[in-house]
Amino acid sequence: MGRKHYTEEFKREAVRLVEVSGRPIPEITADLGLGRATLNRWIKEFRDQVLLAG
Repeated sequence: MGRKHYTEEFKREAVRLVEVSGRPIPEITADLGLGRATLNRWIKEFRDQVLLAG
């Protein structure tokens, strides 16, 4: 079984859910079928992008 590939849009929506939903990360990862480390990596990537762009 290979690694799953997610679209940029899916990643951004997952990060947005963390930021605006108020739901705990474990609940979000369970709903989306993600590993916690994966979502945490996306959060860091998008925050780094915002910092570099600003």
